[in-house]
Amino acid sequence: MSQQQQMQLGSKERSLFKQVVEHYEAKHFKKGIKAANQILNKNPNHGDTQAMKALIMNAQGNSDEAFVLCKAALKNAMKSHVCWHVYGVLWRCVKNYEEASKAYKFALKLEPDSQQILRDLAILQMQMRDYEGYIKSRRMILQSSGPRGKNSNSRQNWTGLAVAQHLAGDLYDAEKTLTTFEETLRNPPSKSDNEHSEAVLYKNTIIAEMGETERALDHLEAVFKHNLDRTAVMEMRAQYLLQLGRNQEAEKAYRALLDRNADYRMYYEGLRKALNLEDSDIESLKMLYDEWARKSPRSDTPKRVPLDFLAGEEFRKAADQYLQQMLHKGVPSTFANIKSLYSNSAKRDTIQELVESYLNGTYAPLMNGSSEEQTNGEKASATEKSLFDMAVLYFLAQHYNYHRSQDLARAMELIDRAIEAQPEEVNFHMTKARIWKHRGNSRKASETMEKARSLDEKDRYINTKAAKYQLRNSENDTAAANMGKFTRKEAVGGPLGDLIEMQCMWYITEDGEAYLRQGKLGLALKRFMSVNDIFDTWQEDQFDFHTFSLRKGQIRAYIDMVKWQDHLREHPFFSRAAISAVQIYIRLFDNPHLRDESLHGMNGSLDKMSPGEAKKAQKKARKAREKQEQADHEKADAKKTAGGGADGDSKKEDKDPKGAKLVATAEPLSDAMKFLTPLLEFSPKNIAAQQVGFEVFLRRKKYMLALRCLYAARSIDPNHSTNHEQAIRFRRTLTSLAEPLPPKISEALEAEFSPLISPNADLLELNSDYLSKNSESAAHVQASLCARQVIDPTTADENQKDVMRTLALPSVSLEDAIRGLDLLIDWKAQSRYREDYIAAAHERWPEATVFMNKHD
Repeated sequence: MSQQQQMQLGSKERSLFKQVVEHYEAKHFKKGIKAANQILNKNPNHGDTQAMKALIMNAQGNSDEAFVLCKAALKNAMKSHVCWHVYGVLWRCVKNYEEASKAYKFALKLEPDSQQILRDLAILQMQMRDYEGYIKSRRMILQSSGPRGKNSNSRQNWTGLAVAQHLAGDLYDAEKTLTTFEETLRNPPSKSDNEHSEAVLYKNTIIAEMGETERALDHLEAVFKHNLDRTAVMEMRAQYLLQLGRNQEAEKAYRALLDRNADYRMYYEGLRKALNLEDSDIESLKMLYDEWARKSPRSDTPKRVPLDFLAGEEFRKAADQYLQQMLHKGVPSTFANIKSLYSNSAKRDTIQELVESYLNGTYAPLMNGSSEEQTNGEKASATEKSLFDMAVLYFLAQHYNYHRSQDLARAMELIDRAIEAQPEEVNFHMTKARIWKHRGNSRKASETMEKARSLDEKDRYINTKAAKYQLRNSENDTAAANMGKFTRKEAVGGPLGDLIEMQCMWYITEDGEAYLRQGKLGLALKRFMSVNDIFDTWQEDQFDFHTFSLRKGQIRAYIDMVKWQDHLREHPFFSRAAISAVQIYIRLFDNPHLRDESLHGMNGSLDKMSPGEAKKAQKKARKAREKQEQADHEKADAKKTAGGGADGDSKKEDKDPKGAKLVATAEPLSDAMKFLTPLLEFSPKNIAAQQVGFEVFLRRKKYMLALRCLYAARSIDPNHSTNHEQAIRFRRTLTSLAEPLPPKISEALEAEFSPLISPNADLLELNSDYLSKNSESAAHVQASLCARQVIDPTTADENQKDVMRTLALPSVSLEDAIRGLDLLIDWKAQSRYREDYIAAAHERWPEATVFMNKHD
């Protein structure tokens, strides 16, 4: 509390104010509010008390009321550092870091010696990546006397300044700061001081980053004996020796590392470089790996890696030995371990021949990976033979299920034989479920995976696989119930609530995609928004580590975390959810009637109704939705009344559980930008991201940005089918604008786009040429039909017939066929065309669920 504010209170109120602060820190919010109200009853305009009450209200989730009260506190105590500090905290909580920084800086002007404000400002600057400001704040913390004058001797304050200088790119000053602290130590740190050990290695990495490898090595040699992270020291030393060209020493260093861990591939790579072994020197490479295979007979890496570079007969021998050894042991991951070799068709075929010979019994048995007989001269027992046979069947079933060697009928035959022999083996049923999935039968895949789950109900992995397959079959409730077997029973919101709280992104994403396939856009958007919130939480979680890592001395891990956070939204889960969310917003923009969540179950039938019938149906659905919302609210109120958490606090109520408000947005394209902006920034090489970016910018009439996305997509994959359709549509849009563009923008657009499609080009002829060049690719044919539909809408009937013809193409895949059906639906094709298409597709893919009629 500021001195001026303290003078306004009597001794009793000052004591109460201290209690307010203590209650806030102990999270006894009700008691804190009560004590604050006691002060305000006597001193209604006491700014510091109002500010503390606002802080407690914000912690209770009442952010808007907290801001109102804090602004009133500032009016009453404009020169109180407490009020400005609280104001900054409130802005930080709503993630407006610029405003929070301004408030902290003003509070610091009023109270320059406040350590708490300085720390909060420094942490905020780190979060904002304001490294120059962070250096300044860290230096102020270091220079200030602090309580009992300890700050200048605190390692974490010196390290904090060094980290700030390091991240700002000032490596020389960062090293100097760490060295200065070491010189201030009166007594050398103990050998068991982990914090000092970590700081020394951090200093070494800074020296290495400066490019002074020789000095980094000398420094490392000096600390080698006493550093606690022995593995890291050995790895760094080996790397430095290799960089300096001291290959003999580097060889010894990497051999010492391999003695510790003979399964780490990077050590072998380092040893190869130290020995100057070229990729073409196959014989020497094989000798190297054979040496370590003999030294470490239980290690997999020295036996597996040679399969990558061997060829011909040498590969056949090595693969035979490796496969027999693994299959005799019944290692379930054998196929997963070697499937990367299938990119080479010759190796794939060799592996197939070998394992088929094991199945047929036409092979030369190897005992324990060699041609020698077992020690006691006995032949393999019946149990070992059975284990080998089952492993072979399992391997071949996976082999024929894999996309590079696919023969689904053969895969099903083999896995059925394995199941007949061992009906209780979970892995066999899981593989059978995957085969059904690749045949397009999501229903049987789900049932089979559920069968596998029932064989081992205590296994979390198979439980999650069963839930995933159920989601792929649109069984959302069943999947949630399955996941509920491993979630907390008391969790608010049931299994889904716990999964969201535990940030189980795979489930949330799959759940959203399942709802999207069902046309339930609100629920789908709700899930994708949850994924976005998880990434926001991860970014917010940095605040804890800015102080924790310095306090615990885990500096190298902290630096890695900061660099990882800078690219956080490159994560595939974010890209996947963001692309789906943007696609939903595009649909909402193109079809405004979809913004009414109550109509999502009947969107397909609305188009078949007369205007009067459609209006009645919409009214009826809206009334049903309102009735359901009222029932949901009453149920939620009853739960809220029934109980709360500690100190009367309860979980924040979700006022839009079905996402109705999300889909009812008045500006879907603006909302799409919340996902699209980070998507394009952090995943510029994702072609799907560029394609949805084009769609959004085209609809927002941001033509230069749309063109940028179009060219970015072409640079990623020039032959992608969507590129052609989007380019045609872009030219069509430019030539049919209601109002001409400003001259400068028009000139810039034409200068960029004309080399691709000139303004005078005959689009129909251009599209016909594209179709004739790509007539054997279903995806490209579909793209050209979409383009023709845009150029000349009168060709709709012809286009619908031509979509049907793509099913006869030899190269057409199940995914192409599903995309063709989606096209007919998007075009609102006549029912006879859709029915004929589904019948023809069902004939070609009889097991595909999407093409089964109700009788199937």
